[in-house]
Amino acid sequence: MTLPTHGRYDYSSITTRPDYTWPNGARLAVYVAVNIEAFGFGVGKGVAIAPPDQAMSASVYSWRDYGNRVGVWRLFDLFDELDLPVEAQMNVEVYQAAPDIPERLRKRGDEIVAHGVTNSEGQEHMREDQENDMIARVTATIEKHEGRRPIGWMSPWLSNSPVTLDLLQEAGYHYTMDWTMDDQPVWLRTRGGRLLSMPYPIEVNDTRGIVWYKQLRARVCRHDRGSVRRAPAPVGAPAARVPDLAAPVRGGPAVSPAAAAARAGARRPSPRSHLARAPRRDLRPRRAPAARCRPRKRVRGGLAIERATVEKGKG
Repeated sequence: MTLPTHGRYDYSSITTRPDYTWPNGARLAVYVAVNIEAFGFGVGKGVAIAPPDQAMSASVYSWRDYGNRVGVWRLFDLFDELDLPVEAQMNVEVYQAAPDIPERLRKRGDEIVAHGVTNSEGQEHMREDQENDMIARVTATIEKHEGRRPIGWMSPWLSNSPVTLDLLQEAGYHYTMDWTMDDQPVWLRTRGGRLLSMPYPIEVNDTRGIVWYKQLRARVCRHDRGSVRRAPAPVGAPAARVPDLAAPVRGGPAVSPAAAAARAGARRPSPRSHLARAPRRDLRPRRAPAARCRPRKRVRGGLAIERATVEKGKG
């Protein structure tokens, strides 16, 4: 039996690829992704943070709106304090719905990744001419406001029609973040040439991580030799197996992409927020109970694996 396939890329295991490093000998490239979205009230796609019959409720709409009104501003203050560049996947409706958000991104020098018009709509069911017009509209809107065309794209809800990748490549995009099959960038085939797929860790997307997978928090645990391991702490799920992020992986480093990879190490201005700065303790999440992390075994190739046991409320 031969399964149907998309034909966009071939199978490749990470253990069989040539080893490589990033500039300056770096083994890991990291980017900070911030999804900034606008939604229509009572129309389009809801979200399952409530019973299905309430997916379009006022409570769901306002829960989403909290991010633009409050959440992103606290993140901006944190990014400024840590001097972190970010990239924002942004619906172009945000230019009208919350114009001070792209203004802040612009002042910080952050990259804006095209993210469709609104997350109330997907593009998986669009006709080719409709989708092509939508991509052109999004591209032109960002270019008008930012003075340059975007080079990266993430579809609303990561929705793709059969020709989305072809249209993006033909529109001059360099990369997409819709395909989540790898930890390293992968070249995708399109009818007009290649398009780069940048990894996007969908499993730690906020809605999926908090609502669907019910992850309570992510902890960083330090063990012998100073290695650092990230230990997800799901609620009501078996203890997680977490790789040692400090150990080299045969076949190259696990890479979270980044359009920002070339900008690694570059400093960004840190403008003061127009909001009155609250006391430091109010800008940061409260300290979660410490996770108990115990190494369990080491496997071949130097990749350390541990089982992180987290007991809620105990440190």
